[in-house]
Amino acid sequence: MISAVVPGGARPLICLPLVAALPETILDHAGRLAAMQPDILEWRIDGYAEIDNIASSLRLLEGIRRRIGTLPLLFTCRMSEEGGGAVVSAQHRLELLTAAIGSGNIDIVDTELANSVDFLTTVRQVARVQNIPLLLSYHNFRHTPDEEVLIDILHRAVSAGADIAKIAVMPNNAADVLTLFRVTNRVRQAGIGVPLVTVAMGQIGAISRIAGGIFGSEITFAAGLESSAPGQIPIAELRQAMAPLYAFS
Repeated sequence: MISAVVPGGARPLICLPLVAALPETILDHAGRLAAMQPDILEWRIDGYAEIDNIASSLRLLEGIRRRIGTLPLLFTCRMSEEGGGAVVSAQHRLELLTAAIGSGNIDIVDTELANSVDFLTTVRQVARVQNIPLLLSYHNFRHTPDEEVLIDILHRAVSAGADIAKIAVMPNNAADVLTLFRVTNRVRQAGIGVPLVTVAMGQIGAISRIAGGIFGSEITFAAGLESSAPGQIPIAELRQAMAPLYAFS
């Protein structure tokens, strides 16, 4: 469970990314993003200038929590190979993730399926102890793999202990977006057993951020003050575009 918000409701949850370098900017943006009333806020710590300092990172995390109150917080340290803003060693990323999980200030943690088995096992075990859902993600900024490849990735995420499974791919044409929709629908109809997040990035894929929920994607990422991936739509525009498709409360 993500705080008081659970994927799988009448519409996809809307998540806003918090991406900035300086502590004062991060705290200011946290408050301003929370005022936009997303369902989830994601702190992309890989954008933080002092990411090498775990003590500083945890103090800032505590400050973010104070600024956003009970708004569910997703903590992400994206690896550079999958779009992260900094080159951070696997060991340091592991230490950051486990420290954040143990802090009591996050509601969900994201890490990449591409990490080593030992890395994923450690994160999963620490997250289980703290009752923090684990989102396992796959990002491909070059192209959209074949349908069966994407289905296999989602199943491997579940086998690796994902409480939520995410794929984000780059479409090179409209057919690639249809591939993503088919994958999402097939896996959902087959009963994969965990919430799914499936995204086609860039301009061609923008429709997936609006209509992905029809096929079974349960979280969508919008732009608030900044974006964390190509194709994110400003939150007000996204809500307006989603309104005819889903019930907003």
